[in-house]
Amino acid sequence: MTTNNKLYRSFRSFALRFFVLVLVISNSACSDDFFDKNPLDAVSDATFWKSESDAKLALVGCYNNGGAWSGEDFWTPRGIIYLDFMAGFGSEKELIPDRFTDGTLDPSYWAVEGYWDNTYRKIVTCNNFLSHIDDIEMDATIKANMIAEVRTIRAYQYFNLSFFFSDVPLFKNVLTVDEANNIERTPKADIMNFVETELEESYLDLPLTRPISEDGRITSGATLAILGRVLMANKKWAAAAATYKKIIDSQVYTIVPNFRTMFNVQNEINTEFILTSQYQEDVYSHVLTQYLYPETYGGWHQFSPYNELVKQFECTDGLSIEDSPLFDPSNPYDNRDPRLDYTIMISDRTVFKGTTFVSRPDSSSPDRITRYNWSGYCINKFMDPTFSGNLMNYGGNWSIIRYAEVLLSYLESKLEAGDAIDQVLLDETINKVRSRADVNMPAITTTNTVELRNKIRIEREVEFAFEGLHYYDILRWGVAAEKLNRQFTGMKLTNDPANYTDFDVDEDGYLIYQKRNFVEGVNEIWPIPQAERNVNTKLTQNPGYPN
Repeated sequence: MTTNNKLYRSFRSFALRFFVLVLVISNSACSDDFFDKNPLDAVSDATFWKSESDAKLALVGCYNNGGAWSGEDFWTPRGIIYLDFMAGFGSEKELIPDRFTDGTLDPSYWAVEGYWDNTYRKIVTCNNFLSHIDDIEMDATIKANMIAEVRTIRAYQYFNLSFFFSDVPLFKNVLTVDEANNIERTPKADIMNFVETELEESYLDLPLTRPISEDGRITSGATLAILGRVLMANKKWAAAAATYKKIIDSQVYTIVPNFRTMFNVQNEINTEFILTSQYQEDVYSHVLTQYLYPETYGGWHQFSPYNELVKQFECTDGLSIEDSPLFDPSNPYDNRDPRLDYTIMISDRTVFKGTTFVSRPDSSSPDRITRYNWSGYCINKFMDPTFSGNLMNYGGNWSIIRYAEVLLSYLESKLEAGDAIDQVLLDETINKVRSRADVNMPAITTTNTVELRNKIRIEREVEFAFEGLHYYDILRWGVAAEKLNRQFTGMKLTNDPANYTDFDVDEDGYLIYQKRNFVEGVNEIWPIPQAERNVNTKLTQNPGYPN
């Protein structure tokens, strides 16, 4: 299976590179008469859109996310993982995502512009495809399938743009320079309505499953899962529940038994992954592993999780560390949800490829916290012991949507819609996620609305940590200011905080690490990039940012 998939991805990466040449023309359309000229040294729209094979190459271009060092968007590993650091799951070495929610965000920040530019670049590619695909004579079913894929990709881009920036320009065709420089912002409600309609119509033309050779191509389940996110963001709970129920009833997806190994390259095709971005070592790889790995293992130790995330993992009896008799403050990492160890590297505890991770300040480890502004924790979740290659040449796919999200989102939507919750529903949703073979956490039994809402939210935090969902969650829950305007801590440094003087620690002996100063009423949405407003004076600015 893996071999076939790699062969497909080898072809796909070739197509991606080829189609970049095609998009040089279509993505840089500068005037109406630009398309009237056929360049002699490049592929153009006028000469390209002739056959079904052209359509397939163009389709691949719509999936293109850049590979290698690409990021700052909603499709690539780095861009997605950054969202969780914005949301308070930790810090990044250069503070790139931190600045979105630490009170310093402004319209000139290059990373804000990156999310805007990269997302619109993908939209332009999709628009170009949709404006030409009808010119090709080909099998009607295949064509409808391709169109549905591209409409889904475009809708996903528009949803994220509007969710994080609010009102943004909505256009469905490739614009001339004059049109682009004078387009106005479309109200968020109109964009969300457009996105919902696109997804509701597109999933009908998509298959339930695809062969291994088409891994990564959008299915009806992927389109519905994106629609579910949109509906939850818009608090359309009954519609969201009905959408997720369609995925569940399809019986295509299951929870895989092993959380720890699910993200390894050898398991990149499994029954839990609904939508992934595709990569291949040596051909179309990415570099996130270089960021992830601690220096002990040849990486950059780019990310430092906060202890506030660590605290969210329950004890093995299913109770919080505040309530469980199993919690030992002197040995705080014992008797905890196994996902804690699968997710977080802990000093003198985590072993990777036979070597223990050490970050104690009194050690000689290259990861000791005195060497850099580190929390003492590192990410363990995506550390792949089966990989021995160049960390800047990793070919593992990146999960964008998993079936676990469908189950937890279905339960949350049912709860918020006011539907009756019983043990059968709990066992078919949240408890399926908690009962994986290598997790095996106690079943949730409460049906009290307040208690269950809290349980669902914590479950989403620990299950999807560093998968890019938490920022989406805390924004739609309306708790971003509460979660982000506070002091964050790092690793446990002492069991005698009253007499410890080497570093600043809190009353429980954890490193006092970083303070976020999220500006409530402003930072819930991002500023419109100043570079865009310099070109297009019709783009207004979001409230609270320099105009």
